[in-house]
Amino acid sequence: MSRRKDNYENSLWKKFRGWVDGEVDLLADGMETVDLSRRAGGNAAEAGEISTIPADSDRIRRLEEYREQKGLKLYRRVYQVMSVLLCAAIIFVLLWTVVYLPVFGEASNPANNEVAARYIESGLQETGAVNIVTGMILDYRAFDTFGESCVLFIASCCVLVLLRIDRSSHDDRQRKISEETNDRLYEPKNDIILQKCACVLVPVIMIFGIYIVLNGHLSPGGGFSGGAVLGSGLILYLNAFGFQKTGRLFTERTYRKVTLCALTFYCVAKSYSFFTGANHIPSGIPTGTPGAILSSGLILPLNICVGLVVACTMYAFYALFRKGGM
Repeated sequence: MSRRKDNYENSLWKKFRGWVDGEVDLLADGMETVDLSRRAGGNAAEAGEISTIPADSDRIRRLEEYREQKGLKLYRRVYQVMSVLLCAAIIFVLLWTVVYLPVFGEASNPANNEVAARYIESGLQETGAVNIVTGMILDYRAFDTFGESCVLFIASCCVLVLLRIDRSSHDDRQRKISEETNDRLYEPKNDIILQKCACVLVPVIMIFGIYIVLNGHLSPGGGFSGGAVLGSGLILYLNAFGFQKTGRLFTERTYRKVTLCALTFYCVAKSYSFFTGANHIPSGIPTGTPGAILSSGLILPLNICVGLVVACTMYAFYALFRKGGM
């Protein structure tokens, strides 16, 4: 029993750990992972040494057949079964929801939407925001807005994983360095007309985007629209001056820090607001004077957080699709 356990640990577990650490590539062409303990007559079994040695054409053929028969077949079966179960669950939930919908035109149906009436009649007093739409999105339905911001962050992470240039090999690193030194492959660095126009437009665009974010609780606008304007300003600057100059003020590390801080503050602030509201405890956050720039309680800082997330995500998408990195 102990011998079987040792063989299992030395074969599967060690291979998996080596693959996670990057020491063993189980999917490399022309390479096969071999347990040295079998060739050393059990002398290397205690040490659990695993090596990657070149394989001949016969071993490559057998390895490919094994992957095709075992790995891919199992993966496809699990994928098909899970897809069918997921679709069936979604269909069941939707049909179950439809059953409980009120019949159209029934006399007992409410004549007016009480929720919409509450937003219009009490929105200014309860949120302090002159813009009723912003008060609804960032106060009454702030949890939904937080989910939308998380969706943007998750989408950018998925794009980062799928489109990021692999820097594991030496050739990829050299190619990355050569491309960064010759940024003209991706952006028109020497376009004088574009650069001069960008020098004039980018500051105006950034100021206008900040204005939309900061006045979202007073006038039409807010974090989503203002963040889109800020992101377009960053993209215009990138097109005019290239990745090298843009990287001085916005990098991948900057994106991670800004997005993480914005989402964390949003989550903590609204969790506190939800807790105090559900337990009928005064939050202590003043709504201010309606119409003033410093009013509406948490709506103003939440607008800033949403604007930062949207701007960073827009720029990240563009940079990743153009070059595979920021």
